[in-house]
Amino acid sequence: MEGLEVARRGVVVPRDADKAVLLVDKPAGWTSFDVIRKLKKLLPGRKLGHTGTLDPMATGLLIVLVGHATRLMEDFLRFDKDYTGTLRLGECTPSYDAETQVTVRKDASHLTLEAIQGVCNTFSGTILQIPPMYSAVKVKGERLYKKARRGETIVRKPHEVHVHAFDIIRRQGPDISFHVRCTKGTYIRSLVHDVGEKLSVGAHLIALRRTAIGPFHVDRAWEMPSLVDALTQAARTTS
Repeated sequence: MEGLEVARRGVVVPRDADKAVLLVDKPAGWTSFDVIRKLKKLLPGRKLGHTGTLDPMATGLLIVLVGHATRLMEDFLRFDKDYTGTLRLGECTPSYDAETQVTVRKDASHLTLEAIQGVCNTFSGTILQIPPMYSAVKVKGERLYKKARRGETIVRKPHEVHVHAFDIIRRQGPDISFHVRCTKGTYIRSLVHDVGEKLSVGAHLIALRRTAIGPFHVDRAWEMPSLVDALTQAARTTS
């Protein structure tokens, strides 16, 4: 990865950059491609790619590779990822998160933090995980979420992921804050869903933030409004 320019907060990618890494703090409600589409307008002629999708509901670190840095995509995808989030016990949704309506409610008030952490511990290490129906995985050329929106459910192949840590931080009523460190391809929504199933009360994800990808941390990332302003200003000064 020699020669990479890392554009952290306060550092603007030059318009002639041919090998750069841009750290972005993706806002809630944006898809990862929304970020790429916006940056392509501000960095015309530059090839761009990101190193790991975040769901629209999620916020946090999105690494954007600029120019020849896109050839290093596989190297960046190998990095472990860190997340903080909140799950809600006693409620299930079809998407495993707050993007769809609650369909099942159960009382979870009897569960102790020790019991919850104990179940989370069972998902540490190498596990097989089934992608949720509401995901971008393609089956026979169609995204799973499109099938899910039509009310279809199909058998999905499990894939192997590794969870280095799944730790409870605090509890407020049915809402449990947590930290996860894992390998690429891990669905945090599925982890949360599976914890709820094992506790026999159900659970879904209500908040998620990616805090780090390998050595890169969201604390050093650009927020989109500031990045857009900086790139717009840079374009004016060089035109």
